[in-house]
Amino acid sequence: MNKLLTLMFIVLSAFACSNDQENTEIDENIGILFIGNSLTYFNDLPILVKERVEAQGKEVVVKMVAKPNYAIVDHWADGEVQPLISSKAYDYVIIQQGPSSQSDGRQMLIESGKLYSDLCKQNNAKLCYFMVWPSISNYGTFDGVIKNHTDAAAMNNAILLPVGEVWKEYIDTTNNLDYYGPDGFHPSVKGSEVAADVIVQHLFN
Repeated sequence: MNKLLTLMFIVLSAFACSNDQENTEIDENIGILFIGNSLTYFNDLPILVKERVEAQGKEVVVKMVAKPNYAIVDHWADGEVQPLISSKAYDYVIIQQGPSSQSDGRQMLIESGKLYSDLCKQNNAKLCYFMVWPSISNYGTFDGVIKNHTDAAAMNNAILLPVGEVWKEYIDTTNNLDYYGPDGFHPSVKGSEVAADVIVQHLFN
């Protein structure tokens, strides 16, 4: 009888260890939530990020909530993103809106960003600011774009993803506008690929 009990204990222990290993594997998945507008969904930026992260041998799940012309305050008002953040399924929450070089855009980045920051902290997620770029016709506002995103990320203790800064350095150095698509605002495939590279570099390298 003792031998039978011992055998059952060994089997149950092995089963428990197996379940622990499975749970560990699930926990190792990285969750990234993208919240933005067409600058995010053009060329499916989340998938480009996913491909690069998985190329590093990491497991990642991405989800995108992006609508045309939306700012982060609009997403907050809709109420769709709060349950997603509160689900604790996402390690990183990447927020994105338009260039935001002017005072109203700056205010939204800071004040609405604080709402996201507080909710992320409550759910063990890291808030990230996806710094974008102005249209070619408004290229002179680029410094304002960079400053306002940089300030908002610092004020809300968030990770800055300086995609716009990388774009500006490339354009100023090469005089090449090929990161822009045909409309002079949305990204070309190359521009989105660079954005994905910058995001992965600042989150995982």
